[in-house]
Amino acid sequence: MASLSADLRVLGVAHGDILVVHTSMSALGWVVGGAQTVVAALIDAVGPQGTITMPAHSSDRSEPSRWENPPVPEAWWPAIREHVPAFDPALTPMHAMGAVAEVLLRHPGTLRSAHPNVSHMALGPAARAVAERHPLDRGMGDESPLGRLYELDAKVLLLGVGHANNTSLHLAEHRAEWPSKRWIRQGSAVMVDGRRRWVEYDELDGDTDDFEALGTAFAATGLEAVGPIGHAGGQARLMPMRALVDFATMWFPTHRA
Repeated sequence: MASLSADLRVLGVAHGDILVVHTSMSALGWVVGGAQTVVAALIDAVGPQGTITMPAHSSDRSEPSRWENPPVPEAWWPAIREHVPAFDPALTPMHAMGAVAEVLLRHPGTLRSAHPNVSHMALGPAARAVAERHPLDRGMGDESPLGRLYELDAKVLLLGVGHANNTSLHLAEHRAEWPSKRWIRQGSAVMVDGRRRWVEYDELDGDTDDFEALGTAFAATGLEAVGPIGHAGGQARLMPMRALVDFATMWFPTHRA
């Protein structure tokens, strides 16, 4: 843990920081204690006044007609909508979020927002401010945990992953305008007045295909710190979320024309 924490400090992580973290264990190489050690290092790096946050998405609790990896037969869609359990922040598994996120979700004190598809979790003094409200509509927009993290002046930390995994860029997508931008109807099972209901809501039809190109352009501003992490040649990136989102909000209209 000490070496990972030291790498984070050199990168620029400081006590009291609020971090939006994305990580790949394979990029870090062999770590004694695995994902549990990574979470401990993050907590140590921000100290008792800092907050660690990560996306806690459950994309398999969404409208089945939109599933792609893998798709399901159309004949199954009604049964899924009728029988999939209602989202529960304490019980619903995350989908393909990685081992580090799994450890943070089980950590005592971690709070998870109540969005059935794109929930966000947080551990630390700012956790309640981040996770206590999460509207169904526009789940990664200004009223979401991402919007509050922007207001709280969080930092984005990418550990061994690129900007294709950078959830904060979806906030910029919500704010920006481009000709092909569109909204879709999404659906999930949730509890309403104590009863399970299948509900529909608006969701941005986002696109991560240009996130890496955007990240390269942002790095040229000099606001992204880059340094080594772990013992496998992994690379860490640290940047202010506000500056990144503001940059991306201006970048999308001219590059998605």
